[in-house]
Amino acid sequence: MKKHRRWLSWVVVVAVAAIVATILRLFVVQTFFVPSASMEPTLLPGDRMLVLKVGYSLGRGSIVVFRHPPRETPDMCAGSSTDDLVKRIIGLPGEYISSRGNTVLINGKPLAEPWLPKGEPLGPPIPAQRIPANYYFMMGDNRTDSCDSRRWGPIPRSLIIGQVIVVVWRNGHPVFDIK
Repeated sequence: MKKHRRWLSWVVVVAVAAIVATILRLFVVQTFFVPSASMEPTLLPGDRMLVLKVGYSLGRGSIVVFRHPPRETPDMCAGSSTDDLVKRIIGLPGEYISSRGNTVLINGKPLAEPWLPKGEPLGPPIPAQRIPANYYFMMGDNRTDSCDSRRWGPIPRSLIIGQVIVVVWRNGHPVFDIK
């Protein structure tokens, strides 16, 4: 009888742990991997990161994970085979965004981008546009090798899964790099 109770208690503990882990993964925090070089040097291909799915605020410079944009076509972005993407929020709802040379302009003023290495080339220009309400303009940090809002336009808030809070795995080793 004692063995039976002990065995049953372990089953209950494991079941409760599995339920709690599932709830946390579905609603609170989830791991994702970086699928491409589009966020270098901030994030490297293969990095594993924790993404907060509740209680975060979206602001300029935030790194977020989101579902593929609906306007992306297979020929638009070479090598874009994953369901989820990771980029940085550059433009906010209601802002006017464009570019001149290697400079991103928000409402006609140059955007300070302390997250980029000095002199980072812009790559494809940003078509002048107003970002609609509840939409965000996303760009990769590796501007010359990033398929982003310059190609498929701003992303609706409804596609955003969550905000990257920490890199937990890089180059085959655990790390704790807060973003």
